[in-house]
Amino acid sequence: MIRTLLCILAIVWGSAVFAVQPDEMLDDPVLEQRARDISKDLRCLVCQNESIDDSNASLARDLRLLVRERLVAGDTNDQVKEFVVERYGEFALLKPKVAGANLLLWAAGPILLILAMIIGFFYLRSRSNAPEKRIEQLSEDEEKRLSEILNQD
Repeated sequence: MIRTLLCILAIVWGSAVFAVQPDEMLDDPVLEQRARDISKDLRCLVCQNESIDDSNASLARDLRLLVRERLVAGDTNDQVKEFVVERYGEFALLKPKVAGANLLLWAAGPILLILAMIIGFFYLRSRSNAPEKRIEQLSEDEEKRLSEILNQD
């Protein structure tokens, strides 16, 4: 029982819950909440599958500080995100925009699935409409030869 509790404590202690350090936090709780909301939408460029709010990487820390600096300077949430995207590219967003070149990427999966279904449908349809292959009967000589081969024990 104690081992289980220690394991759970180790997991929680080492998790990303403590990624945002106390020295990074803003005094204004409203600005801090806005910073957290923005940070959850920005990708850690080192970890790539975590938000900067969850990551312990030094670059994620720098980005968290940058977000807070921009908010203190008076930027809106969208302006902060635009600033990060201009600096690091759209890859920095955990949820990329569904527009422009990304629209093709978002649509590629469903389009290819539909295309594969159409191709499969026509393939199966052509197989069902194909004439049956005619199996020729063996000649008398071939049947004799086959029975000789089979009875050679």
